[in-house]
Parts: sequence; C-alpha cells; structure tokens
Amino acid sequence: MRVLIAPDSFGDTLTAVEAADAIAAGWARARPDDELVAAPRSDGGPGFVDVLAVHGGLVHEVVPAGPLDDAVTARWLLDGDVAYVESAQACGLHLLRADPGTALAAHSAGVGHLVAAAVDAGAGTVVVGLGGSGCTDGGRGLVAALGGTPDAAGLAAAGARLAGVRLVAATDVENPLLGPRGAAVVFGPQKGADADAVTELERRNAEWADVLDEWCGAPVSTGAGAGAAGGLGAALLALGAERRSGADVVADVTGQDTLLRGAGVVLTGEGRFDHQSLGGKVAVALARAARAVPVPVVVLAGQVALDGDDPDLRGLGLSGLRSVADHAGSVQLAIDDAATQLAGLAEEVARSWRS
Repeated sequence: MRVLIAPDSFGDTLTAVEAADAIAAGWARARPDDELVAAPRSDGGPGFVDVLAVHGGLVHEVVPAGPLDDAVTARWLLDGDVAYVESAQACGLHLLRADPGTALAAHSAGVGHLVAAAVDAGAGTVVVGLGGSGCTDGGRGLVAALGGTPDAAGLAAAGARLAGVRLVAATDVENPLLGPRGAAVVFGPQKGADADAVTELERRNAEWADVLDEWCGAPVSTGAGAGAAGGLGAALLALGAERRSGADVVADVTGQDTLLRGAGVVLTGEGRFDHQSLGGKVAVALARAARAVPVPVVVLAGQVALDGDDPDLRGLGLSGLRSVADHAGSVQLAIDDAATQLAGLAEEVARSWRS
C-alpha cells in the first residue's frame, strides 16, 4: 500500500519535514512493506519556503529587520518569475519572547524587506505566506519598508514600487482585522498580549484600518484574511493582493492531486487540531481534497481540542484523529520528546490499520 505522509509543522517542536520523517519511521516499524511517500505541507506559516523549495527554484538568503529591529536571517524562494516569501521568517513568534511589551513593539518591516528583495530580483508574482507571526501591527511595518512611511503616502509609494507585480496573500485564516474575531483579540494573547495590550493593539489597528480603507476606496480591513499574521493580510489586500489558501498554494506547486490519487491512506497532522484548523489549515484542507478522490485520512495532532461529535468534524469524514499528547501520557512529554512520541503514535496506528 502507498502511504502519503503529509503533515504540517508541529508548532515549535517539529518542522513539517521532521514530522514527516517521524511518522514514516513509526509506520515503517509496523508495516515495512508499505510504500511511504513523504510530502510535507504548509498553510503559509512556518516552513512555507522549505516545503516549496523541495520542488524547485532557487533559495535566496537576506538579513532583514526582525520584529524588534534586530537583524535576522531569512530565506525566500524564486521559482521562475514567482517568489515565495514566508512572513514568519522575518517576524515570527519564535524570534521573540511572548510578553505584553514585545506584543506591542513587534512589527512587520522585515516582511516588507523580503518582498522588496523579491521584486528587485525580478519577480513578477510575489506570494506571501502568512502565519506564525509575532506582530500585530496591521502591516504598518511592511508598508513603511516598501513605501517609506506607515501612512497614506507610504501606501502610495509602496503601490508604485509594486506596480506590475502580482501579489498573493497566502493565509490559513479568514479573520478580519478588527473586532471579536480580529487580529488583536483572537491572536494577540497568543503573542503575549494581556488585556491592556489587546485593547491598545485594537485601537492602533482601528486607526490604521481607516487609513487603509480610505486609501484604497474599499473596506479591505473587514475582508476575509485581513487579520492574518497580525493584520499583514489587511496591508497586502490594500496593496492589491489576492487572497488564496496557503494550503492550496502548496497543493498546486507540489502536485497534491496526483499524490492523492495514488495513495491508499493519507497521514497528516499539526501541532494542535482545534476550531482554527477548520478555517483552512493543512489537515482540514487535505482531508477535504482527499474526500473527493476518495482516500482515507488519519490526522495525528500534538493535541486535539475538538469533540468527536462536532458537526464540522464529522463532515470531514476522517478515518482517524489521534493525539500525540494522549499517546505520550502528557502534553509536556509530547513536546519534550516530540519526534519519538509522534513516531510511536504512527506505529500504533499502523499496527491497527486495515486497508
């Protein structure tokens, strides 16, 4: 049987490539005669460039400003005239400690530097993977990096610099910039923002939303995905970007449809499987694609925070949903010994699998 192993990264514990290797190792111990096909996935967040680079193109390395101004090393990919930029490489949560101070100070200028590098290299299309960010600045830093200032004049200058370039915002969430489902309220606490910091970030982004909406003559701040990556989505939409599912971008580049048609089972996974997963993250996007083939899908997640009776979950038609934390006996062990515990869970699933 051919087994397609296609996980996303498991937070900060395992990259998508490492997760695929662990799942393959565990499955092979129980079913050594199966053909294992590793196809790591990404939804636009951490690992976006590495997953795509396996399939071609030239990786470039630059040193943009990080989320707190310190220089960081970041990679982007040029494949033909299409560039792929990963926002987490320049302003990822992993680049700073999560506390109210950094939540208020972190910015997205480095992502603007990456986009500028891609344009200067001749890219006709720039796909910006959004996810895993440590900032909630609404993309003001990106606009300032491209246009000089975080205001209407900067937007105009950035727009002129990007003239003739097709922008794509590749995101795994549909949240708007503001409100109870917005960037500050939903994602701010994950980045260290306390209640006061969330209030301040929401205020700043409300002011910025007025600038964005007035400059482009449309309510981009309320659009699906505007709240992605701390509001980077809103700035990109204002600059004319089209929004696409990051998982779909990866699926197209890597020939996912062909991979699915040849598989007997798909093993996917991510760090935490919850209601945010249902908005377009890798495991759910892959399950929906596999159901059309059809081919069974098993999700191996670090933690599972959805009830099995959830109607949205039932609609995916999963053949299995397993938690590494449950297998390990604790969340801490699942984090501290991630590869071994994920491999053990994969082996356990393989031993009980019936084609």
